[in-house]
Amino acid sequence: MANHCDGNSNLTGSSLKIPTIKFTKLFINGEFVDSVSGKTFDTFDPSTGEVIAKVSLGDAEDVDLAVKAARQAFDYGPWPRMSGSERGMIMMKFADLIQENSEEIAALDAVNGGKLFIMCKVIDIGAASSTLRYYAGAADKIHGTVLKLSKGFQGYTLKEPIGVVGSIIPWNFPTAMFFMKTGPALAACCTIILKPAEQTPLSALYYAHLAKLVIDVKICWVPDGVLNVVNGYGCTTGAAISSHMDIDKVTFTGSTEVGRKIMMAAATSNLKPVSLELGGKSPLLIFDDADVDQAADIAFRGMFFNKGEICVASSRVFVQEGIYEKLEKKLIEKAKATVVGDPFDPKVHQGPQTDKKQFEKILSYIEKGKTEGATLLVGGNRVGQKGYYIEPTIFVDVKDDMTIAKEEIFGPVMCLMKFKTMEEGIKRANSTTYGLAVGIITKNLNVANTVSRSIRAGVIWINCYTVFDMDCPYGGYKMSGFGRDFGLEALDQYLQIKSVVTPVLNSPWY
Repeated sequence: MANHCDGNSNLTGSSLKIPTIKFTKLFINGEFVDSVSGKTFDTFDPSTGEVIAKVSLGDAEDVDLAVKAARQAFDYGPWPRMSGSERGMIMMKFADLIQENSEEIAALDAVNGGKLFIMCKVIDIGAASSTLRYYAGAADKIHGTVLKLSKGFQGYTLKEPIGVVGSIIPWNFPTAMFFMKTGPALAACCTIILKPAEQTPLSALYYAHLAKLVIDVKICWVPDGVLNVVNGYGCTTGAAISSHMDIDKVTFTGSTEVGRKIMMAAATSNLKPVSLELGGKSPLLIFDDADVDQAADIAFRGMFFNKGEICVASSRVFVQEGIYEKLEKKLIEKAKATVVGDPFDPKVHQGPQTDKKQFEKILSYIEKGKTEGATLLVGGNRVGQKGYYIEPTIFVDVKDDMTIAKEEIFGPVMCLMKFKTMEEGIKRANSTTYGLAVGIITKNLNVANTVSRSIRAGVIWINCYTVFDMDCPYGGYKMSGFGRDFGLEALDQYLQIKSVVTPVLNSPWY
């Protein structure tokens, strides 16, 4: 039996570490306000399943108020008219405030999303502040080019902000996603209406508070209306953002199903551009020449990091038959050594799934895997009777047409499969509607290069996995979406290119 916490008796008790929840309203035009309807919804601690706060429930009317504030701030306010260096300094100060409040923010994401506290503090918050600083450094470097035109004309291009941006973010990385979307948009002079996931709204509201704090202490100046946070459900608040005629762009990270709905709403309203980072069923190909210990470490982390709630999870692990048996044993050992429990406990490796719905969905996929004939190698059970904990789960004897091999589970469930040749591995890796990420483990440079160029995916990791960097664009092929986060490519998504053409002096115009 895995070294899991038995029942909930060994949990250290996240209820003792719940931070004081100070911000539960909507943030519109620089103020925390109740929703127009006055309605609220419950937000939960997934380690216990208990309500920890009631949060204002925004809908179309609240989105409209936020859009009006953002429109005013963009069309007439100082934010788009500041110099790039001024915006950069403000963003740098915002990043400083994130670091200064890292303990409280990490506690919010741990108690609201079931994320490991130490991982939130070190990885997620570090990524958030780094993202802001990266794009702060780009804010004064947005410029066009001079064009050499023919027939007596000269021209140049201008890069201008796209305008009011609607951002809809998921619940698995509420902090990192907040700034993955707002960082480049702020640098590009845009104004923003952000909808956090209804499961994890608390850290987003805290970031709105930090923006307000910057205003109040007058260290810097984030003008009212530039950043707005509207909590709510996807079918109402998210739909209102996607279809709003006065929003100029929508950016979304989440499921392919919802991404399709956002595209339709954008197309049938004002034809606003969208960028979508959607689902994945990412393959990891491990070749015979791989170091088995290293390969097991990469495969296990690639799948079970953040309790499997990560869109690039290496959920389909293909192992060449020469080392298959050795790797299988290593993965069993790692699964059994994993401690599942309280996300505030530093000895714990895996916290609870984010909410009851996701918890039940994952368990249903596990049952479907068994029903369709896959063999449960390890795990597959709920941990304890309270909270949404699931053991790390590995299936073998998985066929490519099984549900667990085709659909994104978004939980701690790995499909471990065997292959013979490189050609077979490439073909099976490509046999998916998704194309987000791929991992390749080999010492053979020719194999690495061939596989990298043969698989249709937006990110290829060779002898590593889940390596993200501000300079490295991130996004998908096929039904994993389009557009890129990170890098200067992300900044370009919030800019329009305008061409200006004039005749050269004393040149005949025709």
